[in-house]
Amino acid sequence: MRPSPTQTLRLSLILLALPLALAACNRDGDEPAPAEVATEAGTPALETPAASPSNLSFADKTEHATVSLTLPEGIKAEPDLHARTYAEEVRGLRQFEEGALAARTEAEGDEGMPPFEKTVTVTVAGQTGRLFSLRREAFDYSGGAHPNTLTTGIVWDRSLKRVIGAPELFRKGADLTALDQALCTAVNAARRARVPDARTITLGGRDGWACPRAGETPFVLAPGDQAGKAGGLIFLIGPYQVGPGVEGGYEIAIPQTAFKSMIATAYAGEFAGQPRRTGDVTPR
Repeated sequence: MRPSPTQTLRLSLILLALPLALAACNRDGDEPAPAEVATEAGTPALETPAASPSNLSFADKTEHATVSLTLPEGIKAEPDLHARTYAEEVRGLRQFEEGALAARTEAEGDEGMPPFEKTVTVTVAGQTGRLFSLRREAFDYSGGAHPNTLTTGIVWDRSLKRVIGAPELFRKGADLTALDQALCTAVNAARRARVPDARTITLGGRDGWACPRAGETPFVLAPGDQAGKAGGLIFLIGPYQVGPGVEGGYEIAIPQTAFKSMIATAYAGEFAGQPRRTGDVTPR
């Protein structure tokens, strides 16, 4: 016997309400993780712990470690990058917490050691019509003599929806020697400004330190004097890379005129004008 229209409508309303009722019940019990729910529903498990675009921060504290993440408001404009970055960073912080516990377990006690700490702060760097870049600063204390801070960069292609690096930004087979030398000259100038008697370093390297190669160094876009264009690149050089740790890291802005001919055709139009600042632009 075929159900009447009224019975069909009543059945539809019951089916729509059922998930809400189950969700309410789970609040009082053990609520399954998002990945478990997705698996039970027959869909791929979610890898990110935060699909909501409102999630710009994460913090957690255990007996052995304190961790936190801060993302910029501007990342909301790139939801794919936002979800990816949040998921990867939170995963890394969770692993850091696990590592802190393992270190204490292996040492069979704290031995007076303060809790480990890791803080990741991401800010918007330069951006163009097609490219969006983020500066990532990670403060890390893992029980050593002192904490370390490392700065890296992310460059996101809005149209391709993926991260790019030097191999994509520069033409295939491009000779980056001139850019390497421009970066080396700027690094030496920055070092002498901090340490007047700093010994000049070279691309070849001697005495344990050498100038970084542009193609092997993380970077972000340098804001320029023309709207919607990058004025250059800011190369992010870590502590101990070009000198003693006491010097700290360096962030060196190189104008696009030094490498414009080396840029891949797809990205050549994203660069024009001059950076707002050149040379050592390391935040103080």
